[in-house]
Amino acid sequence: PVTSYPNLTPYPTGLTSQPVSTFKINQPSFNWTDQSYVRPPKERLVVYELLLRDFLSNRNWQTLKDTLDYLDNLGITCIELMPFNEFEGNESWGYNPSFYFAPDKYYGPKDALKSFINECHLRGISVVQDIALNHSFGTNPMVRMYFDPSLGDYGEPTADNPWFNQVAPHPFSVGYDFNHESLRTKNFCKRVLSYWMQEFHIDGYRFDLSKGFTNTNSGSNVAAWNAYDQSRVNILTDYYNHMQSVVPGSYAILEHLGDNSEETVLAGNGMMLWGKMTTQYEQAAMGYSDNSDLSWGSYQNRGWSAPNLVSYGESHDEERIAYKCLNFGASSGSYNITQLNTALQRMAMCHVFLIPIPGPKMIWEFGEQGYAYSINYCTDGTINTNCRTDAKPPRWDYMSIANRIYLYKVTAALNNLKKTQAVFSTTDYDIDLGGFGKRIHLNTPNMKAVVVGNFNVTAINMIPGFQHTGTWYDYFSHTSFQVNDLGASFNYQPGEYHLYTDQELDAPDLNVGIEEAMDFMKLDILLYPNPAKEQLTIGFDQSTPGITRIQILDITGKIVKEMPARSYGSGRQVVELDLGALNAQGYYLVRLSTPSKVFTERFIKE
Repeated sequence: PVTSYPNLTPYPTGLTSQPVSTFKINQPSFNWTDQSYVRPPKERLVVYELLLRDFLSNRNWQTLKDTLDYLDNLGITCIELMPFNEFEGNESWGYNPSFYFAPDKYYGPKDALKSFINECHLRGISVVQDIALNHSFGTNPMVRMYFDPSLGDYGEPTADNPWFNQVAPHPFSVGYDFNHESLRTKNFCKRVLSYWMQEFHIDGYRFDLSKGFTNTNSGSNVAAWNAYDQSRVNILTDYYNHMQSVVPGSYAILEHLGDNSEETVLAGNGMMLWGKMTTQYEQAAMGYSDNSDLSWGSYQNRGWSAPNLVSYGESHDEERIAYKCLNFGASSGSYNITQLNTALQRMAMCHVFLIPIPGPKMIWEFGEQGYAYSINYCTDGTINTNCRTDAKPPRWDYMSIANRIYLYKVTAALNNLKKTQAVFSTTDYDIDLGGFGKRIHLNTPNMKAVVVGNFNVTAINMIPGFQHTGTWYDYFSHTSFQVNDLGASFNYQPGEYHLYTDQELDAPDLNVGIEEAMDFMKLDILLYPNPAKEQLTIGFDQSTPGITRIQILDITGKIVKEMPARSYGSGRQVVELDLGALNAQGYYLVRLSTPSKVFTERFIKE
């Protein structure tokens, strides 16, 4: 749309059927103002993985730039953008690239992208480009110049193609497979890597399917593909060293997911690697003990010498934890993880046991809100694996729900501790993350910290394991207490978590009352809490004083409760509504008529 890309050059219809490039000599230079920007250290990175297509209804760089307050306040230090160099079609995850030196027009002009990156840098936020250099797709000119359509169903590159293999030598490759043993491919990839860092000030790359950067033939044998491959180590290290020669300190994050022996070497060479922990965090969040050990999310538990493990519970490739909790969570008595507020509490506990573990961490977009749509959600509301890469709805209205704001604020508090407190990037730590009662101990000469949590659905007794006696502080409640017995056991309710320190920290902002929620989302009306059980609080702004009428309607539109009309003043008003007369659970509407307008909002009666 013109709102995303104004003044787009018209396509020369009737003159060609292929992609067209344009160029302009003596283009004006972009006015970068990020000269004083310092790239965040790797060990304190909190990466926010983002697909612009699904993050905002206005799918463009300018709107993303306008949304940076939200991400900045979340405390993230790095934005990892899913592929945005020109890819096939428009709506896509971007892993079907064709052109490597142009930002995809779907998200807007190149200067809008530069302006976004410049603003990130002014805020101290790094920007990582997700890029697919394992493969390319059919409109790529390097594929088309050496291509035989008679080979196979869709054709193949010819044997003399300087860049591409005729057949991928490893599993899971898509499109046309780059031959990274070819000097032509190496030179091309290095030009691509230099270009975005120099022209767009990109801070580094997340290399998609980095395990495919090899010509060692493993066929369809996944185990053989996963095994240590020295040629692959050499290729990736060569690319990383080239990046450092162009922009020292630039990031390389590998989606490798290979054998630990190879990942250990790559991490030791300076590269960061994705640490997939999705199943473990899902199981722990849902209240199950099987496969819920979070220990592999620690770089030291993998035997690495460098804190280069980007561990995560959610990514673009995995099911959403909130969806799993709401649909498959465990329960005991009145404690039920399939209830929204309990599921959100479990999400917060997952972040409490992710972000404080030393080393870089990653969260997937809207994980800080408890995004509850399945990765396989279809636009018709069904769940189908064929819809895996389809567009998903951005739900910014989530942030009018108090417990979702609370989850956001807990995540922000943890991220800011990661940025500012050295104890959360210490090398002196130990973890006990295998059972229902999980613990993390962090140590520096100036501060000790203990993280404890109960992932069970029933109460448990657990020894926190404080490092010494004396005064300790509970970060989230901002209270202090005395520890006299290091072997003392504490009783923790299901879903209860704590972050203790022996030095007092500033109290986190965890206020999520109706006033804070309305301010946060700049709303004229808010129902709180939602879902509600016995009482519903209604906050609303009216510009003109006068009589206001409040009604509750069932989903058919029938009025089932009505408050006596009364006069309210101008400005923000708060009304409490008893729901005792509503016997049935389900969806209801609040209709609020003021002198200036009529509001209608939906809520759920639990």
